[in-house]
Amino acid sequence: MQNSFDNPMPDEKGYFGDYGGSFIPPELQAIMDDIDAAYREIRQDPQFIKQLTELYQHYVGRPSPVFHAKNLSAKYGADIYLKREDLNHTGAHKINHCLGEALLAKKMGKAKIIAETGAGQHGVALATAAALVGLECDIYMGEVDIAKEHPNVVRMHILGAKVIPATHGRKTLKEAVDAAFEAYLQDPISQLYAIGSVVGPHPFPMMVRDFQSIIGNEARQQMQAQTGGLPDHVVACVGGGSNAMGIFTAFLNDSQVALHGVEPSGRCLEEEGEHAASITKGQPGVMHGFKSYMLQDAGGEPQEVYSVASGLDYPSVGPQHAYLKDAGRVNYHPISDKEAIDAFFELSRTEGIIPAIESAHAIAQAIKLAGQVDGKILVNLSGRGDKDIDFVVDNYGADYGINR
Repeated sequence: MQNSFDNPMPDEKGYFGDYGGSFIPPELQAIMDDIDAAYREIRQDPQFIKQLTELYQHYVGRPSPVFHAKNLSAKYGADIYLKREDLNHTGAHKINHCLGEALLAKKMGKAKIIAETGAGQHGVALATAAALVGLECDIYMGEVDIAKEHPNVVRMHILGAKVIPATHGRKTLKEAVDAAFEAYLQDPISQLYAIGSVVGPHPFPMMVRDFQSIIGNEARQQMQAQTGGLPDHVVACVGGGSNAMGIFTAFLNDSQVALHGVEPSGRCLEEEGEHAASITKGQPGVMHGFKSYMLQDAGGEPQEVYSVASGLDYPSVGPQHAYLKDAGRVNYHPISDKEAIDAFFELSRTEGIIPAIESAHAIAQAIKLAGQVDGKILVNLSGRGDKDIDFVVDNYGADYGINR
């Protein structure tokens, strides 16, 4: 299969090879076309670029550092580096695209931005951006995740957002997306659905990727400055896949750099409903307005999914990830709940950094790689674990010597 990652992607209809597109009602397609046109205009606007750049620097705290995890490296036998997106304002990579989407909504004259959230990081980041630019904000979140990620729910309320529970199905991320789409269909004129990952109908997979690409662009320069060359391996967790596309994009044309996406194999990779490994176990299908790999039942409907990480329990994946999987450019690996929780404690106790459970999946894969390969491993530490500590201690603390 011939690949050229120099070609602009997606194409004008929003396709990355066979994946992507826009599978939505005609009346909503007109709105998406307006969003696409507005986005293509502002990304060429020097004033918008200047405003966003200044916010990244003075509000978010970019560039986020690259940290050589020397203790982890010494323990596992390979040089492991961490791109510290956990140090961003709001604690994760999500603020990168939320600021862009909020500024776009403001430019388009919208009164409100709405979104789904799983772990709550996207919700907190969007509520933050909405407060900053003066927009109303509604966040849809599964009831299970509301209970599990209580600190982030409190943050969203403090920031002035309305948190609306999704009460159907498994009451997690997929159901939150369903609820947000339903709300958006009721009024696509006065509100903008600020999708939280590289998923959804065109132009969102492109737009979110572009805003997140600052991660890889920074990391590429930082690794060269710190180590004299590029990393040999780049690792990132993948649910919808925004943090992974953010760091992968800068290295797609560097064939000597191996790219690794890490999916949640949950409690059991071989049992339906007990994992969320969309690429590893899925087939091409359409949901939420786009075509990609998808965990689906015999009738083509999305399967129920599960992950210990609320931000990864989604039954599909961004269409560019599907393309990169078929092209053989990215290696996708499953990591179990247990491996992720082990890595959560390992990074905390070895380097003094408490990662988000989502990011702990990537740490777990980096530890595996360290025993198998030579060279430098760069991990996108996509978020910090403040939001997860109560859940982890309540459910796993005794196994690691922590008692309430």
